[in-house]
Amino acid sequence: MAQIISGKELAAQVKRRVAEGVRALAAQGAAPCLAVVLVGDDAASAVYVRGKERDCAECGIASRVIRLPADTAQDELLRTVQALNADAGVHGVLVQLPLPAQIDERAVLEAIAPEKDVDGFTPVNAGRLLSGQENCFVPCTPAGCMEMLRSAGVPLAGRRAVVLGRSNIVGKPMALLLAAADCTVTLCHSKTQNLAALCREADVLVAAVGKARFVTADMVKPGAAVIDVGINRGQDGKLCGDVDFDAVAAVAGAVTPVPGGVGLMTRAMLMENTLRAARNAQKGLA
Repeated sequence: MAQIISGKELAAQVKRRVAEGVRALAAQGAAPCLAVVLVGDDAASAVYVRGKERDCAECGIASRVIRLPADTAQDELLRTVQALNADAGVHGVLVQLPLPAQIDERAVLEAIAPEKDVDGFTPVNAGRLLSGQENCFVPCTPAGCMEMLRSAGVPLAGRRAVVLGRSNIVGKPMALLLAAADCTVTLCHSKTQNLAALCREADVLVAAVGKARFVTADMVKPGAAVIDVGINRGQDGKLCGDVDFDAVAAVAGAVTPVPGGVGLMTRAMLMENTLRAARNAQKGLA
């Protein structure tokens, strides 16, 4: 049976570490603050934002939530972002996705100041990650995945890694982080041929395709570490990941659960990025 890499336990550790850092900054007269902009009334987005508010409270980070109606014009949202960029009391700026159809998501993300881009989605931070610079914010989900692999003692240097999904938010940065850890990485997508065979070569398999229980036991190399990024509703109505958990756990060496896995780590890494942004501001760094 595979080792279960618990996001709940690890996220709690990360948040305790962040809380210590927040207290140290407070002693220097600085108070980290995260501002979240929520446009519209998407139910899932509202749940995510409430979770971030709770995380901030646990870590001692000040939280501002700016709620805008669903019919907000793009120019108004951009003005809101620019005001937060200019506010020295705000260290992290996050615009909750998805956005309503009338708003250009790319334009909004590009408007966030790179030094406050705690989601790691701006072109500046993406470019810094691609070029191997350390002064960047890494997207929270891939950062959380790497933390989980390290916590479980999964060897990375020289190992084969396969990432399922090529999104800018998860798949591409995940591949870059694994490559930086000296893995040999294959980035797969919907048009990849012989997908199951490629997956079976992986010592580390990261599933981020958004399809319930897509990764089956016959796609997993015995002893492999399997990181499940997906959050879906199965046909039974229950929350599940992109991995057929019970079957894969019988084959893999380590696996993350859903729920209780990567999602909790994503939120914890957001807290860590916000603390880092506040530290940078305290030092006068951008």
